[in-house]
Amino acid sequence: MDRDNVQFIGQSTAFLDAVERASRAAPLNRPILVVGERGTGKELIAERLHRLSARWDGPLVTINCAALPETLIEAELFGHEAGAFTGATRAREGRFEEADGGTLFLDELGTLSMGAQERLLRAVEYGEVTRIGSSRPMRVDVRIVAATNEHLPHMVDKGRFRADLLDRLCFEVITLPPLRVREGDIEVLSEYYGRKMAAELGWEGWPGFGEVATRALENHIWPGNVRELRNVVERAVYRWADPTQPVDYIQFDPFDSPWRGGVAASAPAQVHADSQHQHVVAEAQYTTDPSQAVDVTDFREATEKFEKSVLEQALAKCRYNQRQTAKALNLSYDQLRHTLKKHDLLG
Repeated sequence: MDRDNVQFIGQSTAFLDAVERASRAAPLNRPILVVGERGTGKELIAERLHRLSARWDGPLVTINCAALPETLIEAELFGHEAGAFTGATRAREGRFEEADGGTLFLDELGTLSMGAQERLLRAVEYGEVTRIGSSRPMRVDVRIVAATNEHLPHMVDKGRFRADLLDRLCFEVITLPPLRVREGDIEVLSEYYGRKMAAELGWEGWPGFGEVATRALENHIWPGNVRELRNVVERAVYRWADPTQPVDYIQFDPFDSPWRGGVAASAPAQVHADSQHQHVVAEAQYTTDPSQAVDVTDFREATEKFEKSVLEQALAKCRYNQRQTAKALNLSYDQLRHTLKKHDLLG
């Protein structure tokens, strides 16, 4: 586990409530289920549950249930004897045995096969595991923390998850809020990761983010949550050429490129520059996706705001060089000056 990410960063009520619930549940020797979207910090909550429990000095063993094929997941969890199957040349203990006296963190729990769920049920209920190829059960003292981004009760209704196993794993369910509802935390996290990246690059100070970048960060819906935000912020800082000026250009999609033939661009608006291939991405405040649409009551005002946003992004990308910005936007220098004056951006 990345020790650099163990600390929790945030101040929103939704986030702090989830952390507090984990802290209260940690001392209890009961299974805990952690639910949340990707990148919300499920693994960090699992470590908190372990470190604040009486098992803190025991092993914390993690297994990603989705990372192994169905044919190997049971052997990985419960171990196997020599000759139990083709390729099993020697006996091997499973993750339950490794976690004896500590905590076993089962990530992506919803991907377990029904066969693995049945064996897991016995391990949870009786504290016993049996290696594949053996008829002798072994006692293990393991606390289980499981995580998923699936709605397990719905999977039970569909016959894809055992109801009796879910009953035994959900003594407490800690649901982590997505970043988009954590009021104030986007700014806190952006500053934290931006400052760390600046220090890593050897900058003498941290200039912070400019107005355009700050607005773009706040308006993004963050489908990848904190993990995505860290990547976006660190990429923006390391690409910024002048460490004395606030970072004011954000690119959310690292694959976005004018040379991505045959693939629809993901950014709301793109303008491609001259032979130096400068690329300007304007983060539109209005989207054509009905599920994310903003209620526009004044078309002219909305259009003006979008145009100003394009200009601000282009200026930031071109380091406020107006001639380069004009080229990037396919405008004459006089046209750009006129447009900048209209939006009071000549200062």
